[in-house]
Amino acid sequence: MELVVDQPFDLASSLESGQAHRWKKAENNWYSGVIRGNFIKIRQSSTGAEFHSEPWSEAAMIPLLQNYFRLDDDIRAIYAEINEDRRVATMVARYSGLRILRQEPWECLVAFICSANSNIPRIQQNMETMAEHFGEPITLGADVRYSFPTPIQLVEAGEMELRRLGLGFRAPYVDKATRRVVEGLLDLDALIRMPYEEAKEKLMECPGIGPKIADCILIFALEKLEAFPIDVWVRRALAEWYFPDEKTPSNRVLSEWAQQHFGRYGGYSQQYLFHGRRLEK
Repeated sequence: MELVVDQPFDLASSLESGQAHRWKKAENNWYSGVIRGNFIKIRQSSTGAEFHSEPWSEAAMIPLLQNYFRLDDDIRAIYAEINEDRRVATMVARYSGLRILRQEPWECLVAFICSANSNIPRIQQNMETMAEHFGEPITLGADVRYSFPTPIQLVEAGEMELRRLGLGFRAPYVDKATRRVVEGLLDLDALIRMPYEEAKEKLMECPGIGPKIADCILIFALEKLEAFPIDVWVRRALAEWYFPDEKTPSNRVLSEWAQQHFGRYGGYSQQYLFHGRRLEK
């Protein structure tokens, strides 16, 4: 079935820009992934994207995909604002159609806790291993993928099992965050309704969640498009492109500066700068 998109949309850049960690690229530019318990195969088409899905029908999947790719965002209006920055405008021209993804908050929380001192292939492996061990199988044609485990399923596994699966020092952080969700101490849906700073502070009450990880979760799952995560790639980009003749400020100072400089769509600016800087190097 076709997902018709009448605005800039680049599937590859959106799925390969470090936002979500369970997409796999196959032959003929097909991507396979799991969204909210649905196994999806999708690729770019002349009108947007073509896709197949299970267990939901393809017709039922269209609103979910529209939500996931944030097709309700007025991307042209967003470009008009963020293109006021020359460097961002360069990246927008180069990767036009890269979309911020609207992910399921629980899975996004675990993924970015797993991102600490890691890299994209390892994060992908951690997430897929947890799904295969604790999730439910989903079949699409001859292929099988697994739903991401629920908080109850993961808390029953425990820290030692997560260590055994390769999460290393991240295992206790995932376990503690999972227990906070199960016990009701961390209500992810409630964070969507909170102001940015308040939601960020609430996330950072979890061991293992610092400013950068919190900002990633806030952008990609909790509707805080003003968040501006600063990782090693973004820090280098800001240092070279915005502070070339001076000592690079601390991440805290950079974050405050970015909030003022990039404004309400800082998350979009950050994603274009991150994607462009990472591919350049």
